[in-house]
Amino acid sequence: MERTRITIFDTTLRDGEQSPGCSMNVQEKLRLAHQLDRLGVDVIEAGFPIASDGDFTAVQAIAAAVPRPIIAALARACTKDIERAGQALAGAVCPRIHVFLATSEIHLQHKLRITQQQCLEQARDSVRLAKSLCPDVEFSPEDATRTSPEFLYKILEAVIEAGATTLNIPDTVGYSVPSEFGELIAGIRKHVQGIERVTISAHCHNDLGLAVANSLAAVAAGARQVECAINGIGERAGNASLEEFVMALRVRSDRYPYDTGVVSEQLFPASKLLSEITEVPVQPNKAIIGRNAFAHEAGIHQDGMLKNRLTYEIMTPQSVGVPDSTLVLGKHSGRHALGLRCEQLGYTFGRRELDEIYRQFVVLADEIKHVHDHHLLDLVRKTRGIQASSTPHALSAGGQVDLAQSKKQRPFPATFPGDYSAATLPRNTITEHLPDQEDYLWGV
Repeated sequence: MERTRITIFDTTLRDGEQSPGCSMNVQEKLRLAHQLDRLGVDVIEAGFPIASDGDFTAVQAIAAAVPRPIIAALARACTKDIERAGQALAGAVCPRIHVFLATSEIHLQHKLRITQQQCLEQARDSVRLAKSLCPDVEFSPEDATRTSPEFLYKILEAVIEAGATTLNIPDTVGYSVPSEFGELIAGIRKHVQGIERVTISAHCHNDLGLAVANSLAAVAAGARQVECAINGIGERAGNASLEEFVMALRVRSDRYPYDTGVVSEQLFPASKLLSEITEVPVQPNKAIIGRNAFAHEAGIHQDGMLKNRLTYEIMTPQSVGVPDSTLVLGKHSGRHALGLRCEQLGYTFGRRELDEIYRQFVVLADEIKHVHDHHLLDLVRKTRGIQASSTPHALSAGGQVDLAQSKKQRPFPATFPGDYSAATLPRNTITEHLPDQEDYLWGV
């Protein structure tokens, strides 16, 4: 059966750039836009042309240089914004004007100081103007999740009649929860006349840490476009993380029968490029692309990984562009990983020798936290002298420790079984097979 395609609308260059410390110049935006093109996103929201001459130029340059995806430009629901967006998109092969207007009572009363009727008329007239400049128009009722559903339905019907082709439902302040957001999307599909003629989109913020969960709930309820950003950057706590949303669909395809056009192997390169440009690092434990996402320190986990990767990884690192999994040697590591690393350094041990090295290793790891190759080599020398079954890789010809080389090797990529089919996996990769529960018991 053919799977439903979800449109990926990337807003890294617009909403993402609004994250404090993440602003980009024209050349940086253009460079990232080319990476987003390689990633395979369907829509690139390139900027907010009225905001500055630099943003206008960036949208103009991206529109001219990146022909495959739809290039969107944001505009408030007013004439000068919409016309400026249209001018910036003049060179785009597939342009889209994205118009937004707040609709919640708190925004109408305290920010815009207009009535619901004035809001409805302004939204309708703005979409009509945008439609005269561009065939593809998206409308977002800002703060939709705190807007009265009855008024939200009315304003959505008005903009559909005015020519909107995509209705984006923003959880602007990250207030909604998945069940509630799914119900909102379902209610829109049920009550808004003409909804079958347009695409429903979701734009979720992460203030409660629920942006990806809310986006998944929206898709399950009938949304067919999701707005997200690389590394989840964006206003305040950020947007739905593109890499997390895409891989959730892919890994749990049994629960989410949907496809995207994203080339997942480009996720990690995109994340790295964004961090390089903005100089904002990714938290180590970030799902999918954090440096610890495929790193294992606990002995229980390392032992399982060396026997069958499926024990502790639900996707391959290569599937998201990460070179390989790594085993980190620390106080939680077990004999299996320690023995493997010693073997990679050129030493093989009998059981008693490995036990002695392991005891010293745990004491050392408690003191220094990170155990590098040169530390291991010192332990080896203390335990059995410089003689070994083969020349250690991290020693120079004169028998001295090459610190620069050894430090590069930690954390180290292990020789994991490459096939995720359990029927073809070898049980172990080190010369001496240790008892199956050895590292498990040490972990406990």
